[in-house]
Amino acid sequence: MSIDWEKEVAHRSDELINDLSELVSIDSSRDTEHKTSDFPLGPGPAKALQTFLHFADRDGFKTKNVDNLAGRIELGDSDDAIAILSHVDVVPKGPGWETNPFEPVIKDGNFYARGASDDKGPGLAAYYAMKIIKELNLPTTKSVQLILGTDEESEWVGINHYMEKEKMPETGFSPDAEFPAINGEKGIVSFRVNFPTPTIGLVKKFKAGIRPNMVPQNADCQIDLKVISADDLKAKFNDFLVANKEIKGSLEVNDDIAEIRIIGKGAHAMEPFNGINAATYLASFLVTLDLNDSEKLYFSFIANDLHLDFAGKHLGINNTDAVMGDLTLSPNIYEYDENKANILLNIRYPKGDTGETLTEKINNHLPENVTAVIEGHNQLPHFVAADDPLVQALVGAYRDHTDDDTEPFTVGGGTYGRILKHGIAYGAMFPGDENVMHQPNEYINIDKLLKSTAIYADAIYRLIK
Repeated sequence: MSIDWEKEVAHRSDELINDLSELVSIDSSRDTEHKTSDFPLGPGPAKALQTFLHFADRDGFKTKNVDNLAGRIELGDSDDAIAILSHVDVVPKGPGWETNPFEPVIKDGNFYARGASDDKGPGLAAYYAMKIIKELNLPTTKSVQLILGTDEESEWVGINHYMEKEKMPETGFSPDAEFPAINGEKGIVSFRVNFPTPTIGLVKKFKAGIRPNMVPQNADCQIDLKVISADDLKAKFNDFLVANKEIKGSLEVNDDIAEIRIIGKGAHAMEPFNGINAATYLASFLVTLDLNDSEKLYFSFIANDLHLDFAGKHLGINNTDAVMGDLTLSPNIYEYDENKANILLNIRYPKGDTGETLTEKINNHLPENVTAVIEGHNQLPHFVAADDPLVQALVGAYRDHTDDDTEPFTVGGGTYGRILKHGIAYGAMFPGDENVMHQPNEYINIDKLLKSTAIYADAIYRLIK
């Protein structure tokens, strides 16, 4: 049977865009400050999950909500199932948006909203692929389970809860990355670097970062004008901005305090070199001032050992694997005041390292009385060979719709695909697309969203027919 998948998608394009508009209108960033027994991660993630499952109920699918932490949409009755793993949570909106991130805007063929590309758009594309197979009543020998998590951008609480309560298939993919296929994902681990309690001098406060997996676009500090004159500070800061034209900055004086802000560029932590880390630039400015020994310990470490060192050479962790590529380091969260001084490092590492080896290497390169410990969960590297039948089937579907011979590759991003014993990440970004995940003005191109839906439908049917 020959099926025109793209024509079938076109028939449903308006409905898909309407559903996506409703879904991205929900701020589903993790909000444990407002958690309840019914909403363990806050109301937003639960509402997004319920909304997605409602779409499937409307369309006649069998669904299950697992404690407002995860959900499942099923196509077929076979015990032999493939999994499609997506997530309905998003990173916080962050600064720099030109529109309201939770009021979708379509402009020049692009759909702008937080979650449009990560991962509500691709997740709905996979869902509509299942919907097409169902509505065409195509014969199948396997079933499909679209499994939705609610905390992929943080600690994976939702999907881990699902695996405790439900059986997870061994094979499948996550529509949360790039085409033609991501058959390898680097290990992901964060370290909290703890410094001695500061002795406050010139710098009263320093803060930057929103999430471990986001390069900080903004960094702020408070300077004590009893220690330095306002005129001297302004002159030095202006000179710094002139010498570093890739950043912007502001300085405001309020009584005896100067508020300084550096504005860089946000990026996904898997590609820190695509961002401009405002915090390391601000620290690089602060070390030009008259700091006390306590301040020098913290800010000199940032300026000398972290600034623009995306490979972690100064920490002794640089590593390269022939298949998985280079280790990347992204220092993303900073807390400094009279009570604490710490930095959160996000590391994406290839085969050859473990959490234990990285812990030892980092601590061996830290200043005296400074220590680093793993924070959160350490995700080990994951790899499926390019000649594996799963990879070949998915890449084959992609190529039939694009005539693109790009080979599968490894990334530093972490997707649910690594959960599966036999799983990869698959779309919905196309080769050469701008990666706007975790950035302001996130968008997905509508034509490419529809194209990816057709590819998913074709690929899924190849796996289950």
